[in-house]
Amino acid sequence: MSSSASNSAPHLPTGLSEWPRVSVILPIRNEERFIEQSLHYILGQDYPPARFEVLVIDGESTDRTRQIVEKVAAKHANVRFLTNPRRLSSAARAIGAREATGEIVTYVDGHVYIDNPHVLKYTAALMHTQNVSVLSRPQFLHTPHNSRFQDAVAWARRSLLGHGLDSTIYMEQDGFVEPGSSGASYRREVFDQVGNFDERFDACEDVEFNTRVAKAGFRSFTSMKLAVFYYPRETVGGLFRQTRRYGQGRCRLARKHPSTLGVGTLVPFALISSPALIGLAGLIHASLWLVGGGVIAFYLLLIVLTSVGIAAKRGWKHLPALPAIFLVIHVGLGWGFGVELWQIATGKAVSFGTR
Repeated sequence: MSSSASNSAPHLPTGLSEWPRVSVILPIRNEERFIEQSLHYILGQDYPPARFEVLVIDGESTDRTRQIVEKVAAKHANVRFLTNPRRLSSAARAIGAREATGEIVTYVDGHVYIDNPHVLKYTAALMHTQNVSVLSRPQFLHTPHNSRFQDAVAWARRSLLGHGLDSTIYMEQDGFVEPGSSGASYRREVFDQVGNFDERFDACEDVEFNTRVAKAGFRSFTSMKLAVFYYPRETVGGLFRQTRRYGQGRCRLARKHPSTLGVGTLVPFALISSPALIGLAGLIHASLWLVGGGVIAFYLLLIVLTSVGIAAKRGWKHLPALPAIFLVIHVGLGWGFGVELWQIATGKAVSFGTR
């Protein structure tokens, strides 16, 4: 999959005397494997170097990340290294917003693959021509460096069972969208109006921020010309830890913004809770064990059928891993949601009563 096959460089839009200044924010921690290559993609953009800056916000990495970034910064005056002592992605995003000097602020992960050298120009051009203050973008997981397992994760995450029902991060059509799931670039005025990222979040801080952006009435536009590619987790354990954080973040998001709580958020928690619930229900009446068992059997059949459908289109080599990947995604999301509920029950959850 490529985003740049037909993307020629856009001209400076009518009405602009020069390209606007852009701040590219990279919230990172322990990215020594990827950070130099990611900076290469960004610094190689066809954009006037004096008109964009790269802010690397590091959460006190314990590997060689800092040394690598500082080596790159010594050769490129528009690269800055900043420290994030809280180590949270939300804190890094907030630091980036405060320190950015650009008219446009855009966020990119530290492990990214970008095959289009005109992403920054399209960011500036589309924001102007579409008359928006927010841009969403496709964020695919299909990089040319993926292992077979990572490719299977990428296809699973793109399926209906693998990501939020209202998510637009895999949308391939240009058009106006709600910013919630895929907003990534903002005019400075957005922060002035809705505030900064909420540092009480350890995941879903971008969705929480974009929820406020949407409530403030800002429109968002998405385009394949803005697409970037992220690397999927390489192991089952890494995927579980990632989705567990997402599950806890979704629960925290629903606490702060109850309107975001939907079926897609609750189903994974219902899944991990079902064995205990079915067991208790069976004590009331034995027939409920059969009903509960039927529901679980239907769920497992749905996973198998979805996996077969993906493998038939994308390659049978993916079939052995796909059912396990779906299970890990759903169990991770449900477990994280449950962790947040337990923290609420034990009085250890963060408070949303003062902001």
